[in-house]
Amino acid sequence: MASKPDTAGYSRNILLLIIILNSFTNPFLGAAVNIALPQIGQDFAMNAISLSWVAMSFLLSSAVFLVPLGKLADITGRKRIFLYGNALITLSAVLCIFSTSGNMLIAFRALQGIGSAMTFGTGIAIITSAFPVQERGRAIGISVTAVYLGLSVAPFLGGILTQTFGWRSLFFVTIPSGLLVIFLTWFAIKVEWAEARSELFDYRGSLVYMLAISSLMYGFSKLPDPVAIILTMTGIAGVIFFIWLELKTPYPVLNIQLFRSNRIFAYSNLAALINYAATFAITFLLSLYLQYIKGLSPREAGIVLVTQPLLMTIFASISGRMSDQYDSRILSSTGMGIIVVGLVLLACLSEETSLSFIVVSLAILGTGFGLFSSPNTNAVMSSVEKRYLGVASATIGTMRLTGQMMSMGIATLVIHVFIGKAQITSANHHLFLSGVTTVFILFSLLCFLGVFASLARGRVSP
Repeated sequence: MASKPDTAGYSRNILLLIIILNSFTNPFLGAAVNIALPQIGQDFAMNAISLSWVAMSFLLSSAVFLVPLGKLADITGRKRIFLYGNALITLSAVLCIFSTSGNMLIAFRALQGIGSAMTFGTGIAIITSAFPVQERGRAIGISVTAVYLGLSVAPFLGGILTQTFGWRSLFFVTIPSGLLVIFLTWFAIKVEWAEARSELFDYRGSLVYMLAISSLMYGFSKLPDPVAIILTMTGIAGVIFFIWLELKTPYPVLNIQLFRSNRIFAYSNLAALINYAATFAITFLLSLYLQYIKGLSPREAGIVLVTQPLLMTIFASISGRMSDQYDSRILSSTGMGIIVVGLVLLACLSEETSLSFIVVSLAILGTGFGLFSSPNTNAVMSSVEKRYLGVASATIGTMRLTGQMMSMGIATLVIHVFIGKAQITSANHHLFLSGVTTVFILFSLLCFLGVFASLARGRVSP
């Protein structure tokens, strides 16, 4: 890949290095925290539902802020928002280390989610701005590979760190990477990308969006409580009002016309939403299954769970390059079909299931996810004008985070139905396991529908 930039002020290699470091750190921390949940629960006396909020607080705040901050980046500058986001991520990691209660940790994880929203909504947009079309798929593939590499390292390294130094060490090890990204962005990138600088920021639409998404996602995560049902319905009504409002706004925070007139953009985002909704909670569920049901240590569980992201890492880079030459629809749809097979296998889990069966299932899932993600992201980013790149990046990021939140919501709802708010003990292992297998059946059906959503986008020319 060329190191000389088209525009003076940055090197593509250094820029890609910055994005790689950022793309690696956030997924690493998220996956590593999943491994540490039993230890966090022991330290702060948290049940399974409360523990899920260590992950979900991050996802909720990220999803709420992603679209407004993506649009703000298009107007004020993507490098600026990316830089501030990394500073906030690093600061919140320090705060997480000094948490003294479960609620405090959840609050600081929410703050970290805001920082991540600032980088989610700008990283891929910066790559799309900086790299020509013929190199874009490869660059996006490398960025996505860094995400999966972080996921690959997290279970193993996170297990070792948690078992040896405690869960707080997970946040400590991410601080040097954050400081390096801040340094390189500040001193090595001398240009700014802000193609929508002439537009006004839609404060009204942003506020409505944030309130609607907060109500919808928080309410969904707390189902079936009566108050949660009210919040969920209020959130749905808020989203409908937001869409109506944005159609009348000259400079909307989210251009709804992109969904109405751009088939590739609309269905690629829908495919991403379904895919993440059907897969994100896998690590959460299997981490608990392996440690509570199979009796593995955090390190041993991490070694098993590393299978999926390792295969993701391998195939994400390959599929990213292939999407520069072949139809992204076929690559993504094939990947999602493979994911269905892996989910069906996990729906067969029992107390006697062998670790080798789980490893094979995770390998199938990792292969499918690696084939899906890079081509799907390339299709979204290549389908819009440059002035919408921040919004497009934020939109697919929102689909990812909303899908992840839905995934955790489905998982916690089903687990709540089977064991309530009780901590997981040997007395309710069979009920917990029934809940886990039910979740995987639901995920299998959801992802099967996602294959058709992926195919419906039509041909995507490389």
